[in-house]
Formats: sequence, structure tokens, C-alpha cells
Amino acid sequence: MPQAASLFSDIESNVVGTSAVVIYSPSGKKRQRFPEGVVEMYASETDALAHADPVNGRYAAIASGPSRSSEGFRLFYLVRWLE
Repeated sequence: MPQAASLFSDIESNVVGTSAVVIYSPSGKKRQRFPEGVVEMYASETDALAHADPVNGRYAAIASGPSRSSEGFRLFYLVRWLE
């Protein structure tokens, strides 16, 4: 039984949450995943929207992450764009 408990603890510790973010994407809203370096996290959707600047390629969104990709990069995955 201790093995099951420790396995559950390991799985639980790797759970990735979702956050309000601003993503720098000069090519627009075409992609679904973004490297950590182009994502800024905010406390709320309202804060993210206040810091967005679509004219300059900065879009507010809800994203999950960061999580480590198979290549070893830390990525955020788009959940939805905020308007």
C-alpha cells in the first residue's frame, strides 16, 4: 500500500495549473503552445487584459503550464484567448 500512496504523491506534484497570461506572439494567434520566455503570468483575467497590446503582438489568454516538453523545454499550452 505505501507504493500506491507514493505514486499518487508523485503524480499529484506534477499537475500543471492554468493561469491568466499575456503571450508575445508577433505572428498572431496561430499557435497552440508557447515557450516560457514569451509568456507573462498575471493574477487575473482582468490584469492580463490590461497588459495586452495586440497591435504589438501581446495577447491575453488563459494557458496551462509551464510543463516540460519531451525536448526538455518548458511550455505553456493555450486554453483560450481572452478578448
